[in-house]
Amino acid sequence: MRMTRAEAKEHNRRALLEAARLVVARDGHRARLEEIAEQAGVTTGAVYSLFGNKNGLLVALVTDCLTPHYDGIEQAVPADMGLIETVEVFARHYRRLCDDPDALRQLSFEISLQDLALRDPELRPRLAASVRAHEERLTSLLAGRVHHGNALTMRQAQRLATGLRGLMVGLSQGVILGLAQAVPEQYFTAAAHALVTPDVLGPP
Repeated sequence: MRMTRAEAKEHNRRALLEAARLVVARDGHRARLEEIAEQAGVTTGAVYSLFGNKNGLLVALVTDCLTPHYDGIEQAVPADMGLIETVEVFARHYRRLCDDPDALRQLSFEISLQDLALRDPELRPRLAASVRAHEERLTSLLAGRVHHGNALTMRQAQRLATGLRGLMVGLSQGVILGLAQAVPEQYFTAAAHALVTPDVLGPP
């Protein structure tokens, strides 16, 4: 049965995203658009049609990676959950990602993508904007949560979100690289707790 035009477009989009993930993880800044297209079984014209250019494809790939991650966290946090419990959910989610069989390949891709961004002044701000957009989802998730009888303001939630994401990314990389293999979920949650302080949250 032949695919519809919309189905073919989505098939090509998914194929390009997966090929880009593999090629960037393998080749880093040497990743070539032609190689990505070949791996996906499409022409380079499909990249320009679907994503605008190579950088557009890479930015879409970041969104493709981060969106399910934050979707999962949001689904695990009911609206009436307190701040500490919400922070614990976020920390446990990151720790469990470390045990994913694909975790090392994903880390390789992330590091290679950062290397690409450092070398490309046009890509760097676009990737930063994409990551910030997802961090804003975490900020919105934290805002209004009650801690010691007070609801977290948006400003406080933003400060906490930045700290949490940075801390969890660093701890996760350590586990995936084998620097801290025996670290349990409780370590992640305790480290996250340590950020819920007046020094980090700042004034309302």
